[in-house]
Amino acid sequence: MTDFKDREIILIGDKVLIDPSKDQQQSAGGLYLPPGVKQKEKVQGGFIIQTGPGYIQSWGEEEEDFEPWESAEDAPEPEYIPLQAKVGDYAIFIKKAGVEVEIENHTYIIIPHSAILALFREKY
Repeated sequence: MTDFKDREIILIGDKVLIDPSKDQQQSAGGLYLPPGVKQKEKVQGGFIIQTGPGYIQSWGEEEEDFEPWESAEDAPEPEYIPLQAKVGDYAIFIKKAGVEVEIENHTYIIIPHSAILALFREKY
């Protein structure tokens, strides 16, 4: 397994890295729920750990002057439309849209920004 301690996580485009909330095994009434009950739920929540840069808007003002065969160093910087989600927000998202990844023995979920249904952010 790869050691990620000395590596930076870079999310691409509109992707969001979420630390999912732990599934509660007990209902509000105190009943213990079997694992299959929580698996049938269509939404899940968790805190946003990191976001990608957003949706690509264009490849900068010099786009017309750049040719694909030129070196990557000469390429104009892409311009992005930023995401609405911010680090620290609590997100409710569509569970099926996520992909689970394990980093340093902790499970995270990567989802596209479009799978987020609601954000909860602290008021400042």
